[in-house]
Amino acid sequence: MRLLFALACFGFVSSILQAPVCAGEPDVWMMPPALQKGKCFRELFVRPDQWKETRTMVDVLCYADHQLNRQFTDDELRAWLPMLKKWDLKFGLEVGAVKEWGTTGKRVFDVQRRMWDRFQRLGGRIHAVAMDEPLFAVRKKLKKTDTYAVDETAAFVALVRKHYPDVLIGDIEPYPAIPLKDMVNWIDALQARLKQMNVKGLDFFRLDANWISFTVRQRGSWHEVKKIEHACRKRGIPFSLIYWAADYPCLKTKGLADDSTWYISIFQQGHDYAAVGGSPDQYVIESWIDAPSRSVPETADWTFTRSVRDFCRRFPKEKK
Repeated sequence: MRLLFALACFGFVSSILQAPVCAGEPDVWMMPPALQKGKCFRELFVRPDQWKETRTMVDVLCYADHQLNRQFTDDELRAWLPMLKKWDLKFGLEVGAVKEWGTTGKRVFDVQRRMWDRFQRLGGRIHAVAMDEPLFAVRKKLKKTDTYAVDETAAFVALVRKHYPDVLIGDIEPYPAIPLKDMVNWIDALQARLKQMNVKGLDFFRLDANWISFTVRQRGSWHEVKKIEHACRKRGIPFSLIYWAADYPCLKTKGLADDSTWYISIFQQGHDYAAVGGSPDQYVIESWIDAPSRSVPETADWTFTRSVRDFCRRFPKEKK
């Protein structure tokens, strides 16, 4: 823990020398649910005329690498992935970095690079990868130290930088499962370790806020999320926030959830974070739950693209 503290202090000092994130239009990412063998992702490509307006509002289409690899054939991806360039959409992946199935950064990278190379061979030029909660995985799954998480995540980032130099790299961590203070220390420690290795640091930091905990469990708050946003900006790291229906799992157990819950809840999150002055650099509308059940058409009630389209009409304005 003393090493982690030292790295965090080193990272804080170096971060104040970095230029702040420039103001401008935020990016919008969308990541449809992977339910029913990729039904929602598939609909985007087999019914492209049914989400034309939504595409004009989105910058990045993202999907989990293992789901994309498992759910679709070469012929499907070869036909679909080149369409992203025609639509002026970038291609993002959510990936592992340190996991229970791969306890080192090198092991996870070696497994995943085969998938990434497959996607690129089939026409999907990777714009960015978002690491799926390495600190949380090390703490909760591997029961190892934060220093171990820093070292192995940095090793993973170094390998991605070496073999995919044009790909942006970001980290996702859950809040309030990782408390505010620990989150900021983690960012500083990882950045400091990467600097020691002469490896470029994070291109963005993404927060997965389980916002239902703020009211149901009295843990965390949107004010603290805003503090994390501020900490990222101060360190020159774009702040990315996932918008999702955090209340859906609980409501589903009570028989109160359906596709409308998804739509209503992401707007609730949008309003609540805007009310405290929240203004992400990346709005990420992402579902890993069983909703909504359809992606298209964007004109129908409660579909995924309808939620993205309507959300973008209201929230992603110029950053403060």
